[in-house]
Amino acid sequence: MSEAVGEGRLTATRDAPVGGQAVLEGVMMRGVRNWAVAVRKPVLAPDASVGPDPAAPDAAPLGPIEVQVFELRQAHRWRLLRLPVIRGVVALVDSMAIGIRALGISANAQMIEEDKEISGGMWVGTIVVAMVFAIGLFFVVPVTLTSLIKHQLGSSLLFWLVEGCLRTGIFLAYMLLLSRMRDLRRVFEYHGAEHKVISCYEAGDQLVPERAALYSRLHPRCGTSFLLIVMILAIFVFAPVGLPAWWILVITRIVGVPVVAGLAFEVIKWAGRNRRRRWVQMIMYPGLQLQRLTTREPDLDQLAVSIASLSAVLERETPGELTAEDLVGLEVVA
Repeated sequence: MSEAVGEGRLTATRDAPVGGQAVLEGVMMRGVRNWAVAVRKPVLAPDASVGPDPAAPDAAPLGPIEVQVFELRQAHRWRLLRLPVIRGVVALVDSMAIGIRALGISANAQMIEEDKEISGGMWVGTIVVAMVFAIGLFFVVPVTLTSLIKHQLGSSLLFWLVEGCLRTGIFLAYMLLLSRMRDLRRVFEYHGAEHKVISCYEAGDQLVPERAALYSRLHPRCGTSFLLIVMILAIFVFAPVGLPAWWILVITRIVGVPVVAGLAFEVIKWAGRNRRRRWVQMIMYPGLQLQRLTTREPDLDQLAVSIASLSAVLERETPGELTAEDLVGLEVVA
């Protein structure tokens, strides 16, 4: 089922155990037991014997869509790893591992044959550096700056309010900066294609580019919304710590990141299941609007890539074998 939203697009009214991620010139999709990466290959040597298309003389030739499918490891079978909050941490670790592989696959797919492929170790190193940077920027920097005026604030209540507002402000400014980077425009378009195709599937609609284009590029389980929830939940998670020494505050922020992420996972998972409730839509509204910075309207060719990725997963899935309650990593960000 689907319904119209304010931007004149359709959105699904049910949740399905699928998720995804935009990569370089492609989309990764994951399901119950499998995940796939579909990438548009570059055209290495255009055929000079074929003239330009009279209907679109400036259009660049499109390469073929390359699809690779992999099996998911079944970590969610362990009962301990299925407990609330813990399952969120496990899901995010799994998602990051898959994301690293998917980015590597998409990057290597864009290289010409004589280029050297990017190794998995290089991608892992890049992700580690990115994580250290993110924790430092969004958690260490805010608590450090707030600690400089700790004595002027005079109370732990004001301290965690100022720190939380500063953290959220830095995050929003960072998202705005990313949205202005022209080099990320194509990735944001594929991000929008991923959302549209997932919504099209959740609505039970036909998985063709023309139908997927009718759906909203905003999705309640988006990673952008997830990160905003992390920023807000961190205010309440760190509040009981009080006002110890600066170095203790920094340690609690670093150690507490998995807890905050696990709680945010539960919130985003719950919101996806209850998206039809009006009050839930109001709560998730800021996160949905923030997605306007990290998604762009895709074209039909980009939607075709996203559909190829999801279709490859669905071809190997066994519908009904596992319910949404049995899953850990599937209902994370879309």
